[in-house]
Amino acid sequence: MGFFRDKKVLIVGGTGTIGHSLLKFILNDGPRVIRVFSRDEHKQFELQQCYYHYDNIRYLIGDVRDAERLKRAMQDIDYVYHCAAMKHVPACEYNPFEAVQTNVIGTQNVILASLENKVKKTVFISTDKAIAPTNTYGASKLMAERLISAAQFQAGPSLTKFAAVRFGNVMGSRGSVIPLFVKQIVENRKINITSLDMVRYMMTLDQATELTLKAMRYAQGGEVFVLKMPIVKLVDLANAVIKLTSQKIGIDPKTVVINEIGIRPGEKLFEELMTEEEYLRALELDDMYIIPNEFIKKGTYTGLISNDKPICKVEKENPIHFMEVEKLLKQANIMWS
Repeated sequence: MGFFRDKKVLIVGGTGTIGHSLLKFILNDGPRVIRVFSRDEHKQFELQQCYYHYDNIRYLIGDVRDAERLKRAMQDIDYVYHCAAMKHVPACEYNPFEAVQTNVIGTQNVILASLENKVKKTVFISTDKAIAPTNTYGASKLMAERLISAAQFQAGPSLTKFAAVRFGNVMGSRGSVIPLFVKQIVENRKINITSLDMVRYMMTLDQATELTLKAMRYAQGGEVFVLKMPIVKLVDLANAVIKLTSQKIGIDPKTVVINEIGIRPGEKLFEELMTEEEYLRALELDDMYIIPNEFIKKGTYTGLISNDKPICKVEKENPIHFMEVEKLLKQANIMWS
């Protein structure tokens, strides 16, 4: 790709699933330096063991809540990825102000540090749970998205460009349901599902990473980038995991029971990629949508399908077939890696 060659990159939350994946991809570009910023000392130690032969990685212990630490970490940096977050819905529900301090105030700290250090571009990781949120996590990410969009007007002489990427459920990310399903099958021959009617947008880790890298290249200021991704019924996902896991460990899949336990506080049955209003102004590419900042004139992007026609929203998208779910699982290559 070459975009990051000889550039200086900071990954905030760089020891998480997305941050680590970005690190692997960006290293292939030959950056001058990558700074990995996180509060997880153990994960940083593990990364150091994995990448001991690289002399262009710096490991910084710090928290997005600490504005001064962020400013120091961002000195002389060209590009910033902001991946740090509290992301587990129940944890955010029970500790809402902790979620606000990390996901909202932490994002504002990243913005201010980016502006002060005249960073070229900062890309923030958001979620489809920010659309019509029913939980603290989604609400905090919505607020963070708004801060990122508004930051474009605060840039002033620094010329920093801000953008966000909106993820669905990343298959195999830390805390993902798939490794949990596998563990439950192996240990108890039983899978717990909150609702048999629940559906989710799903993306592989490679897809999430590629979207995030592309967003950095495409960003002109204030956009939200959304990958086109399939809807998966959780019961189909569970059955696909049962089938593949049973083959791997040599058991009869019929011995595994699916147990419906009820929706957790703050959970939704259905997620959305965009609001009704966003569909009207979104731009479409082959693999993603770009939602421009509503206060800035639309830019031009390579590969646009349409620059002036509103995207037709499908009122109720159909979940993909079971066989496609199984194929997606194999493509993700996470269950036994």
